[in-house]
Amino acid sequence: MTGKERRQQLLDVARALFAEKGFDGTSIEEIAHRAGVSKPIVYEHFGGKEGIYAVVVDREMQRLLDRIVSALSGGHPRELLEQAACALLDYIEDSTDGFRILVRDSPVASTSGTFSSLLNDIASQVEHILGLHFSASGYDAKLAALYSQALVGMVALTGQWWLEARKPKKDEVAAHLVNLAWKGLSHLEHKPKLGIRR
Repeated sequence: MTGKERRQQLLDVARALFAEKGFDGTSIEEIAHRAGVSKPIVYEHFGGKEGIYAVVVDREMQRLLDRIVSALSGGHPRELLEQAACALLDYIEDSTDGFRILVRDSPVASTSGTFSSLLNDIASQVEHILGLHFSASGYDAKLAALYSQALVGMVALTGQWWLEARKPKKDEVAAHLVNLAWKGLSHLEHKPKLGIRR
């Protein structure tokens, strides 16, 4: 095996183990054993468990971000919302192990960690799109950041739930997400107020 092939083999083995057991439950010994190599080979390529984990996580984050950003091609905001929701659910379906790695050790509600930083990157993209739409529609464009966090959070939390539930079907989940978000977005009040007194 070439060095490049060995490195990829170790990454594949580590990815499966991290998805199955998480970072803390995975050891260098087990990665080496499953790959049929000695521990020094793993250390030689990655320096340790933290090194191989970082490469696995970076690759998964890039796969998901690329998928979502490339999906945002429609012109109408509803199309963009549909494309983003479908892109996330497609990634969960196609890369279940990768999504497990991203959410296991970095829950969506966390303020730090890999998955939350990825969601912030995605929210920034959505904020830009919403800001343009808000300005054109007479809404306060400064609120685009708040709405982008709400939309991305809704889709991400639903994705975490669907990772295990897998019912209803993916397209139906996406349709319901878009229905909730769009019907709410299409009837936004310019200056919303709470109905209860505080």
